[in-house]
Amino acid sequence: MAVDEELAMKLRERLEPLQGFSEKKMFGGVCFMLNGHMVGAASGRREGGRRFLFRIGKENDAAAERLGAAEPMTQGGRKMRGFYFVDAETLSDGAFDEWLSIAIENAYSLPPKD
Repeated sequence: MAVDEELAMKLRERLEPLQGFSEKKMFGGVCFMLNGHMVGAASGRREGGRRFLFRIGKENDAAAERLGAAEPMTQGGRKMRGFYFVDAETLSDGAFDEWLSIAIENAYSLPPKD
């Protein structure tokens, strides 16, 4: 996953003030974490386009369907439940806030990692 610095900054600005914030190189890019749990990432596609990756948790799959315009992450041909790519070009500010809010709640619902 190539890093899109503009999108990464959008995530960084929102997450950096929160307790337990960190960044970690993962999936060939940079992921944003709270208490050691992934919240999201910003990337470019090999074929062009810009997108966010949000980790909202398996229990929030219904919320992902409600928000729409998302593509489940697949790795090795396997669907990674709770991880969704969202096209940054068509994502409204309100929808971005909803995706991010769910991802933040998910991260804080998990026990902190060292």
